[in-house]
Amino acid sequence: MNENNLLQGIDTIIVRVTNIEKSSSWYQEKLGLTPVWEDNNLNLVVLDTKSPTSLTLWETDQPITVNKKTTTYPIFKTINAADARDQLLKNDVKVGELSCDESICSFLFFDLDGNILEACQVIQ
Repeated sequence: MNENNLLQGIDTIIVRVTNIEKSSSWYQEKLGLTPVWEDNNLNLVVLDTKSPTSLTLWETDQPITVNKKTTTYPIFKTINAADARDQLLKNDVKVGELSCDESICSFLFFDLDGNILEACQVIQ
C-alpha cells in the first residue's frame, strides 16, 4: 500500500449516548439529521450530516463524563451561526453563547447526555 493512500479522510465520528432510541430521535428531531444505518445488536445509529463524515451514535452502559478541555467533539458547519443558534433554542436545545471574531462565529450546544457539539460559521 502506498503511504499516500493509507488514510482517505474521516468516515464517521462516534458520540457515546446512554439511550440510543431517545438520542437517535433527539438528533433527528432537533438537528434534522437522518439515519443511514442502524445496528440493533451493537446499539448504534449512523446519521447523515450532509457531508462526507457521518455521525455515529453508540450506546454505552458507562457514565458519560464531559470535559470541554479534554473531550473531542464534532463541529458542524453552518452558513449563519446566529440563525442556527436561534433555531436550536426554539427546538429546546441547550446552547451556549454566540462567539464571533473577524474569521468565525460559533457556539456550543449539548445533546441529551450533555455531549458537547459545536456549530461554526466561517466569515468570508
